[in-house]
Amino acid sequence: MLCESLSTAWWSLLLRGILALLFGCLTLAAPGLSLLALTMWFAVFVLIDGVFLIGGAFVGRKENEHWWLMLLEGLCGVAFGLLALRVPGITTLVLLMYIAAFAVITGVLRIVMAIRLRKEIEGEWWLALSGLAGVLFGVLMMTMPGAGALAMMVYIGVWALFVGFSLIFLAFRVRRIGRAGGTWRGGQPLPAH
Repeated sequence: MLCESLSTAWWSLLLRGILALLFGCLTLAAPGLSLLALTMWFAVFVLIDGVFLIGGAFVGRKENEHWWLMLLEGLCGVAFGLLALRVPGITTLVLLMYIAAFAVITGVLRIVMAIRLRKEIEGEWWLALSGLAGVLFGVLMMTMPGAGALAMMVYIGVWALFVGFSLIFLAFRVRRIGRAGGTWRGGQPLPAH
C-alpha cells in the first residue's frame, strides 16, 4: 500500500517539504537574484529533493507496488539538478524551461500518487493540489516565458512554498496514521511502526 510505504518514509516527505519552504523563502526574499544564484538554488533544491525521494522510494518498496512513482520523481529531480549545474552559461529562458518542465512532470506524478492514496487515506487532496499547482505553474511559465524576471521569481517562490506546505502536511498525516496503526480509507488497519 502506498500509505504504508509513505508512513515508513514520512521523514522523506517532511525533509522535502522543509527544503521546498527554504527554496521558496529564499526566492521570495531576494527577487532581484542573479541568474547564477537562482540556477544554483534550483539545482541544489531539486538534487536534494531527488535524493530524499529516491531514499523514500527504496525504504518503502516492499510495502508499495507503486514505489517506482517516487523513484521516477526522484530521478527526475536529480537529472534536472545535474542539468542545471552542468550547462555552462545557461540562459534565463533555458533555466525557466527547466523549472517549468520539472514542475509539470513532478506535478503529474504527484497527482497520480494522490489518486492512488485516495483509496487509502483522507487528506490526500493536499498532494493532488500540490501536483495541480505544479502543472499550472509549469504551463504558465512555458506559455509566458517573456514575463518579467521579478514576476517569475514570485511565481517560483509561491509555487515552492505551496509544495513545501503540502508535503509537510502529508508527512505528518501519514506519520500519524502509521504510528497509531490507524485505519486507512478502506477500513483495514495499517500496521503500527
